[in-house]
Amino acid sequence: MKLEYNRTKIVATMGPASSPKEVLLAMIKAGVNVCRLNFSHGKVEDHKKVIDTIREINAEYKTNVGILADLQGPKIRIGLVKDGGIHLVNGTHINITTHECIGDDNQIYITYDTFPQDVQANEIILLDDGKIQMKVIETNRKDAVVCEVIHGGILTSRKGVNLPNTKVSIPSLTEDDLEHLHFALEQDVEWIGLSFVRNAQDIVELKHIINQKGSAARVIAKIEKPEAIDNIDAIIAVTDGVMVARGDLGVEMPLEEVPLLQKMIARKCRAASKPVIVATQMLESMITTPRPTRAEVNDVANSVLDGADAVMLSGETSVGEFPVIVIETMAKIVRNVEELGYPYNSAKETNMDPASPEYLRDAVCGSAVYLAEHTNAVGIVAMTVSGYTAYEISSYRPKASTYIFTSNKQLLNALSLVWGVKAFYYDKLESTDQSISDVNAALKNELLIKTGDVVINTAAVPIYKQGKTNMLKVSVIE
Repeated sequence: MKLEYNRTKIVATMGPASSPKEVLLAMIKAGVNVCRLNFSHGKVEDHKKVIDTIREINAEYKTNVGILADLQGPKIRIGLVKDGGIHLVNGTHINITTHECIGDDNQIYITYDTFPQDVQANEIILLDDGKIQMKVIETNRKDAVVCEVIHGGILTSRKGVNLPNTKVSIPSLTEDDLEHLHFALEQDVEWIGLSFVRNAQDIVELKHIINQKGSAARVIAKIEKPEAIDNIDAIIAVTDGVMVARGDLGVEMPLEEVPLLQKMIARKCRAASKPVIVATQMLESMITTPRPTRAEVNDVANSVLDGADAVMLSGETSVGEFPVIVIETMAKIVRNVEELGYPYNSAKETNMDPASPEYLRDAVCGSAVYLAEHTNAVGIVAMTVSGYTAYEISSYRPKASTYIFTSNKQLLNALSLVWGVKAFYYDKLESTDQSISDVNAALKNELLIKTGDVVINTAAVPIYKQGKTNMLKVSVIE
């Protein structure tokens, strides 16, 4: 089966290596669908320049590249340490204090004011992505915690801290996050990533702020803590999308559990018609080399087979030496799996409730995929304003291409994250029949379909009943 575009989308993190317009344009031509702005790094002014560049390219080349603004979240770090690094020896004790100081062999500073109140004896503390491990011996509940070094090593300044056993009381949105969020919403980005999500309420609170600002931005819940796994069903229910953030998840949980957690989350997101991104270390070696390892190729391929809507690159495109080659490589891996091995129309876990207000729409979307399969249709052509129909059809992973027409310009870029969806702008509402004729003709003009092809159209009758997809039509292109 020859595909005219990749179904699994590619998210690329922006940085010094990918910010120049000519480089970013080459990356987009090679297959980038969504650009990620990592607010853990860089200044707001730098992110503004990248946003302007993306918008310029979208306007000049008629692309629909989306933007994901990824908030840092309550990242816990240690402070400065003397001499550039201190040696922590197995079996020794060290104090972790909330009073700012220069760290030495006796004590280190942590940027977490309520740390002594939140931790308990015997809980594990991981530093520097888990390279150094400590165990809590005792806490004074005020400003200091005594720890034993379990696995030591050289600890340098400002390394991250992970607390896999601790219920952290830090708010999900820090002051820096709120500042970055307001900036991102002012820039009308399509997606907001929330780091270190713990429960559904974290998402609800972020959405409340977004709604107050009158923004249509959608939320990606980054799953990287054990608490999030415990609350995964509730989180998926309220979020707009999910990221399996394997970096911190693989530190806070046993590494051997991460592969099956990735598959579980992808399966649950597909059942809920929510897009899911798989992220972290996908082609890590390509930061410094122009070819990936065999294991990395397998990782990307397996993420596609798991049903990910998108696969994400981090350092490979933000600071790596070969940002365009990385995208070309990932696109080739994705394309090969989709043409030769992807299980299209594989069973979707679903339990449609006839009492649900979305039942009829869901049934129409599922039927569109069924009809496409049994009529050998080349495309499913749908119209939507909210995006609901696009998410629902995509979740069935149809073999037929999915073409979405919308009058919602912001949605055009947002759908760049969703599996298999290619979106177009259309704002005429004369009649359902006329709209179907228009969108089919547009696809023919774009050479995406041809005379004699079968397509399945979905729409609302009457056409002005937005959000009420209730009709299917089998069309033979003339």
